[in-house]
Amino acid sequence: MRLRSLLFVPGDRPDRMEKAVASGADAVILDLEDSVSPDRKPWARKDVAAFLSRAGRDVPLLVRINSLSSPLARDDIAVVLSAKPDGLVLPKAEGAASVRDLAAMLGLSAVKVLPIATETPKSVFTLGTFEAVADRLLGLTWGAEDLSAAVGAATARQEGGRFTAPYETVRSLALFAAHAASVPAIDTVYPDIGDSEGLAGFAARSRRDGFSGMMAIHPSQVPVINEAFTPSERELVEARAIVEAFAASPGAGVLQIEGKMVDLPHLKAARALLGRAE
Repeated sequence: MRLRSLLFVPGDRPDRMEKAVASGADAVILDLEDSVSPDRKPWARKDVAAFLSRAGRDVPLLVRINSLSSPLARDDIAVVLSAKPDGLVLPKAEGAASVRDLAAMLGLSAVKVLPIATETPKSVFTLGTFEAVADRLLGLTWGAEDLSAAVGAATARQEGGRFTAPYETVRSLALFAAHAASVPAIDTVYPDIGDSEGLAGFAARSRRDGFSGMMAIHPSQVPVINEAFTPSERELVEARAIVEAFAASPGAGVLQIEGKMVDLPHLKAARALLGRAE
């Protein structure tokens, strides 16, 4: 499953679901948590289940349930699981224990999970445990807003969208936790939907740092994100050249290509880039 862009859509807005599917996003997240008011959650479950049941599934459809600490989570699962979502997004996940708790609630279902891994202070100290449940994961993502609210921070971001130092640290830890578990690292949302230039810079930085995709909150953000996480033709040419050079020199540890020294880490990166392109 390619996961460059994952677009949220409120679970009680079926009129927006078809538009989300047609947005070009690699996956759509039907949300039962933050974007739905408490009194609308029963309606949202029914709307999401109905959409899952009739959708053609040209695009993977994930469902963000409510947190496991809420009594709403069991109701979410009871209603939507029979409609066979392509994955569940687990908010306020606290390491492998949360994934195992969710798996127990799912019973025999093998549906995979995308944890939002940093929304509580405790969760930051459990990031290294996700490797133990990697077979249940679609990827790993993170969030700053719930975490900053939990610790009483005035904001998690500086002007221009960059994170303040504590949340840059958490972002880095989430990135490394995903790679330790060998699952896609998905960056968090860019909240200013009117700032396409800022989004492009944020997404480019995400890819540079090692994320393979990011979440979106508006269809207009999807093309910008997809472009940022799609290798350019120049990158593909360079990656193929590295792979072909090492294939032609079995056993070589270091080679020179067009005046540049490349070694085995370059080969690994080239293969990974070509794999993402496929």
